[in-house]
Amino acid sequence: MSGHDHDHHHHDHAHGHGHDHEHPRLSDLQLRVKALESLLVEKGLVDPAALDVFVDTYETKVGPRNGAAVVAKAWTDPAFKKQLLEDPSTTIKSFGFEGRQGEHMVVVENTETVHNLVVCTLCSCYPWPVLGLPPVWYKSAPYRSRAVSDPRGVLADFGTRLPDDVEIRVWDSTAEMRYLVLPARPTGTEGLSEADLADIVTRNSMIGVETVQYPPRREAAQ
Repeated sequence: MSGHDHDHHHHDHAHGHGHDHEHPRLSDLQLRVKALESLLVEKGLVDPAALDVFVDTYETKVGPRNGAAVVAKAWTDPAFKKQLLEDPSTTIKSFGFEGRQGEHMVVVENTETVHNLVVCTLCSCYPWPVLGLPPVWYKSAPYRSRAVSDPRGVLADFGTRLPDDVEIRVWDSTAEMRYLVLPARPTGTEGLSEADLADIVTRNSMIGVETVQYPPRREAAQ
């Protein structure tokens, strides 16, 4: 059952405006944010050490590494995977990953015949506790509209091309429900440890715009 057939209620949460440290070139928005940060620090309104802690928390500790740890555990532990799919919120909470934007989770699994893609058509609802700050493209109007109307085209934009017989299911996040994609484990990873597996799981694969590659590739700059 696709997730975009239910009511999408008003969103009252604040949206992230984090930096994308995965790519060296800063966008105009990022330059403006840095200038604002510098001004606030200069005026003594922001403690740079506290700011660093906040950014580090959401980009590393409460960022995609959290979701990657959950995915790697599911790949290596069938009992955990079953529990994750049946009761995702409680299972993810057992890792210590909880908080606003992640109270009610649904985990959808990619298989040989089904590929899942997550979007928030009216806003930018996003599971912060497991994926960190939402990327800029996730909040953009083109992605929010095309993910529903042309999901294969969106996937192609990210370099993801699936066989025609693979069904694409689009899930619409809301203020009440957030989605995490459990990517398919790539072949050739049988000898990797759980920690090594977590290292190859990307943020984009847990949103569904990419598949996990091994050897890994750099995430697309969208």
